[in-house]
Amino acid sequence: MTEQRAHFDAHVTFANGGSLRTEGFRLDVPSGDLLPDDVARLLVRHLGLALVGSVEITGLTFVEEPHVGSRGVGRAVGDAGVGEGAGPREGAGRATRLVDLSHTVREGLVTYPGLPAPTITPFLTRADSVAKYAPGTQFAMDVLTMIGNTGTYLDSPFHRYEGGTDLSGLELESLVGLPAEVFRLSEVVDPARGGRRGIGAEVFFDRDLAGTAVLLQTGWDRHFGTPAYGEPAPFLTEAGAQHLVDAGVALVGIDSLNIDDTDPVSSGGARPAHSLLLAAGIHVVEHLTNLGAVPPRGARFTAAPPKVEGFGTFPVRAFAEVTARRR
Repeated sequence: MTEQRAHFDAHVTFANGGSLRTEGFRLDVPSGDLLPDDVARLLVRHLGLALVGSVEITGLTFVEEPHVGSRGVGRAVGDAGVGEGAGPREGAGRATRLVDLSHTVREGLVTYPGLPAPTITPFLTRADSVAKYAPGTQFAMDVLTMIGNTGTYLDSPFHRYEGGTDLSGLELESLVGLPAEVFRLSEVVDPARGGRRGIGAEVFFDRDLAGTAVLLQTGWDRHFGTPAYGEPAPFLTEAGAQHLVDAGVALVGIDSLNIDDTDPVSSGGARPAHSLLLAAGIHVVEHLTNLGAVPPRGARFTAAPPKVEGFGTFPVRAFAEVTARRR
């Protein structure tokens, strides 16, 4: 099945006076064969409107587009029937699939321009192990040398603050099975086509985000491993970070170069998103990928690093658990 969105104009009048007009509105819909009255009901529910007198829908078309999380609209395909905040459940006609959200770490990988690439050197080769073990028994043991900021990684408070919690002090409850809220932002931030780069607070206003993993899908991961990835990329603004702190989120992830603006000209070296989020004990996961395979709501997100004392950031195997109703 493919996901559908309705495109339309609308004129809403209210029983107690006043009206609202929209042009070119886009709304997640469960299917592409709805009547205008069906779309009208979904629009009212999405906007949370009260005392509606009438809704006129014109220019209605349906387009195959990924859902972006319209409120009150049926769950995205792959997440049908899963309530907000509900964990994956087996049985009872449900099945869980896992979505890998991590880049592959390999020797020579450039994650962030200027940081050292990982190297892999043998400590014990299979050929050398022949003399150490019984006939037919061989092992390989290798040494991986890399900076913690390699591939898809998690920042703990210690990464930014000397007295902050390091990787060994992180509670598993803050890393595993978090309710995921995915924000589709490739149409909002598109620096490759001359658009803005900063993700502001306004994109988060329509959701209750307390205790969730907020995952920002900018589409920038399409450049990963190429020189274009290091160009000025999408980021979370200071206002956006403050809103997420105030909302009480548990974690923020992004599929871009950095959660902050790293352009030395526009940022002046400031890192407000890191500073605000990590000061509040909110973990940051950078360089995610494949977020388009996760529905806007209903999945569970996990990103657990090794338990390393005195260390602030380390690669993770980030993934989402998506529960679907069996058909």
